[in-house]
Amino acid sequence: MNEMAISKQKKNEIIKQYARKDGDTGSPEVQVAVLTYDINALNDHLKVNKKDHHSYVGLLKKIGHRRNLLGYLRGKDIQRYRDLIQSLGLRR
Repeated sequence: MNEMAISKQKKNEIIKQYARKDGDTGSPEVQVAVLTYDINALNDHLKVNKKDHHSYVGLLKKIGHRRNLLGYLRGKDIQRYRDLIQSLGLRR
C-alpha cells in the first residue's frame, strides 16, 4: 500500500466526526471531510516531491470533486454548508 493512501483507522475517525447519524458514510459532509484530508496529505507529499506530476493530477481531481460536493451542499442546505467549511477551515 502506498504511503499517501488514507489509513482505515484515520478514515473511520473522520467519518465518525462528520457523520450525521450512525452508519453515515455517504453524506456530503463526510465525503468533503475525507477529500479534504486526502487533499492536505497530497499537498504535503507534493511539497516534498516537486516532480511528481501524477499526484498533482490526482490532487486536481480531488479538489474538483470537493468543489462539486460543496456546491451541492450549498444549494441544498446553506447552514450545513457554512458549518462544514468553518469546521474544516476552508476558504474565506
